[in-house]
Amino acid sequence: MVTKIFLCNDKFARQFYKHMPKAKKTRKFAVMKRMISLSDPRLKEEDRMPKKKKIPDPHEKKIIEAPQHSSALFFEYNTQLGPPYRILIDTNFVNFAIKNKVDIVKGMMDCLFAKCIPCVTECVQGELEQMGERYRLALKIIKDPRMETLPCLHKGIYADDCLVQRIKQHKCYIVATCDRDLKRRIRKIPGVPIMCVSQHKFVIERMPDAPQM
Repeated sequence: MVTKIFLCNDKFARQFYKHMPKAKKTRKFAVMKRMISLSDPRLKEEDRMPKKKKIPDPHEKKIIEAPQHSSALFFEYNTQLGPPYRILIDTNFVNFAIKNKVDIVKGMMDCLFAKCIPCVTECVQGELEQMGERYRLALKIIKDPRMETLPCLHKGIYADDCLVQRIKQHKCYIVATCDRDLKRRIRKIPGVPIMCVSQHKFVIERMPDAPQM
C-alpha cells in the first residue's frame, strides 16, 4: 500500500514538473576568466617562468620616425596651388549650391577670380546615386562636361576618407565642402584651403597670399 502511494506521488511530481515553465538562461556579463596557475601541469616549462621586463639601455640610440612633410609647402604658402585651381567637391557642397541657387563653376570663378576645374571623385558620384530620385538634379550637375571625374581605387562609396587621403598625397587641391566634421579634419592638414557656401555665394578660408620675392 505504501509503495503504491509513493508511485502515485512520483507520477504526479513528474507530470507537475513537466508542465512547469522552464526558466530562461541569462547570459552572464562582466565575468572574469580564470587564469591558469604557474604550477598547472598543462603548462610547458618555458611558459612557467614569468617574463622578465627588458631594462632599457641608456646608451642605445632611439630611432623616432617623423612624418614627412610635403616639399610644396613654403612656410604657410603652398607652391602647388595656382590657377587653374583644381577643386575637390564633396556631396553636400553640391546640395548646398542647389539650395542657394549658385552655379558651381561660375560661383568658383567669382570667388577665386581665376579659372577653376571642379573635380568629382567616383565615390561622391556613388553617394549621390545611392540617395535616389530626390537628388537627381545634383547628379545631373556633377556629370557636367566642365567637371573632371577622378577614379577611386578604394572599396565602398564613403567620400570623406577618400578626399582626406587625396589632399594628403597631392597638395594641389582646394576642398569644397560644408560638412563640419570634414572641415575639422582638413584644418589639421597644412596648406589645403576650404571652400564653402555662405549667403548665396562661395567663400574660401585659409587661402594664403603669394610670398614676397
